[in-house]
Amino acid sequence: MADELSLRQQVGEEEWRARVDLAAAYRLVARFGWDELIFTHLTLRLPGPEHHFLINPFGLLFEEVTASSLVKIDIDGNKVMDSPYPVNPAGFTIHSAIHAAREDAKCVLHVHTIAGTAVAAREDGLLPLTQDALTLWGDIAYHDYEGLALEEGEKERLVADLGEKSCMILRNHGLLTVGENVAEAFIRLFFLQRACEMQVAALAGGGGLRLQSEEMGARVSAQARAGFGAPAQIAWAALLRKLERDDPGYQI
Repeated sequence: MADELSLRQQVGEEEWRARVDLAAAYRLVARFGWDELIFTHLTLRLPGPEHHFLINPFGLLFEEVTASSLVKIDIDGNKVMDSPYPVNPAGFTIHSAIHAAREDAKCVLHVHTIAGTAVAAREDGLLPLTQDALTLWGDIAYHDYEGLALEEGEKERLVADLGEKSCMILRNHGLLTVGENVAEAFIRLFFLQRACEMQVAALAGGGGLRLQSEEMGARVSAQARAGFGAPAQIAWAALLRKLERDDPGYQI
């Protein structure tokens, strides 16, 4: 594999920036405790007419992922650039379906967090219980569990269930968010995960729950979506500053 400098020169500035952003997302997922050993994936479509994507090198922990170790693949999960690292094509099934169907879904994040999967296992899913939940209320889809996501036939149903929404709760499975860029997808995942954590904590406390109405959910989610882009970028920049201080190795 080319060393860091030659790889950066080879891929160009746009791709390198994309690599740094996605590597940062992997490191942040690990720092927040949302990773699951070497499993689950965060993917990003690269700029340009080719449908090329970045994915984690299979076998590395998320805390080990760097900009240069990310693997470039096509829509079928095949490598399109030399890399010493393997890819888990089966793990790209969910991502490839969404990337192919949604031009705006340039970044797809999928995790199996404890709180997220706990909510995904509830019949009533995410409840209109907290402001974090309400900010995403009109933007959450659900997809029924069909076993390990390995079957090509599931792609069509997954895409249909997601529709135009940006967040998905995969029942009995986990959480998924999409965005025009890493910042948007990550900030959505942050608030979706927080909403699930808050719900689990509220239910554990016992007693009655003060649920908000569907109308309030529609109101708050519309308010949040109207101004989402700029705050997401500001929050992402703050997270990158934190990584720069605490864990700058992702940039190599």
